[in-house]
Amino acid sequence: MVRQTFHHQLTELEQELIRMGALVEDQLRRAVRSLTEQDVALAHQVIADDDRVDAMEMDIERRCLTLLALQQPLASDLRVVSTVLKIITDLERMADHASDIAKVTVRLNHEPPIKPLIDIPEMARITSSMVRLALNAYIHRSIEEAMTMIRLDDDVDHLYARVFRELLEIMRAQPETIGQGTYLLFVANYIERVADHATNLGEWVIYMVSGQRQELND
Repeated sequence: MVRQTFHHQLTELEQELIRMGALVEDQLRRAVRSLTEQDVALAHQVIADDDRVDAMEMDIERRCLTLLALQQPLASDLRVVSTVLKIITDLERMADHASDIAKVTVRLNHEPPIKPLIDIPEMARITSSMVRLALNAYIHRSIEEAMTMIRLDDDVDHLYARVFRELLEIMRAQPETIGQGTYLLFVANYIERVADHATNLGEWVIYMVSGQRQELND
């Protein structure tokens, strides 16, 4: 009966983790859309929703610690709970970066873009898919799905390098663009950091399944 109760609580915990991950993925998509569409109202929604993510992190952490304190998890169950604790930390930091992107939208406040925003939305698209794939890998307990983070993280890194190079060239040629160019560099960096956190999720899934830590973004 004790084991049944434990696994029921663990299942509920994991379902809440997936809900948190889905919210964070949506946060990133909406943050970048607020930037590309110059939608300040949407940006304010993203910023406000960061508090929801923070509350979910605290609730899941509390439930994890309660499970550890009141139950006696086996080694495999202990890895699951510790993985949840690690994943929610990465998810919370992703949400912070989504909020940072939304704040850039507010700061630019309908300024005409100094260049068409093509690579930044593509970075965000790939990064959102990384978050979704990592959560699926967690659900399926799939090392193979977790390993897809490597290629996708490389794709994001290549796009980031291109955005960085192109923006620097524009700012050198047109000093009046330095302000907006700097903010767009921040945005590209925030997305690249989210991709790194998504890669961390893949690493935690591999640890949960195999008991071994493997670096995916060397």
